[in-house]
Amino acid sequence: MTDAQDTEHGGPAVPQTRMARHRRIVDILNRQPVRSQSQLAKLLADNGLSVTQATLSRDLDELGAVKIRNTGGELIYAVPSEGGFRTPQAPLGESAKEERMRRLSAELLISAEASANLVVLRTPPGAAQFLASAIDQAELHDILGTIAGDDTLMLISRDPAGGQALADHLLRLAQNDR
Repeated sequence: MTDAQDTEHGGPAVPQTRMARHRRIVDILNRQPVRSQSQLAKLLADNGLSVTQATLSRDLDELGAVKIRNTGGELIYAVPSEGGFRTPQAPLGESAKEERMRRLSAELLISAEASANLVVLRTPPGAAQFLASAIDQAELHDILGTIAGDDTLMLISRDPAGGQALADHLLRLAQNDR
């Protein structure tokens, strides 16, 4: 067995560790409604992780996953949010995620500077990880990843020369000019 596997869809290699599996489970549960462990096992397999039902059951328990009713009335798995809000909730819709990112950008973004495919964002002390989380949850295709410190975020644009366009977009969001 290798330490990592390429996903069938050509995505990044996934390490075969408990923590990587937990991260992938949380990502899946936050992105789409999952009604059963068998559905989750299939989604994990599609992402290069094959697990037994017993392992999946243990993982869900360790993550604090519970079944809740979403806005459509379906019972789905949910995990507590990272950070202070610990009550599991159904995943936000795309427009709600983007609206949250826009609102937090308006409240927290002090400046944005770009170089090639990198963007450096400045926030008040202690706010960078909060804004980074909102950006990550918005799942913008143009953003390959984020790194956050205390008051600084670094975003990586998928486009090798896309940093300035991304910085401009985030500044427009912060000024409530979509």
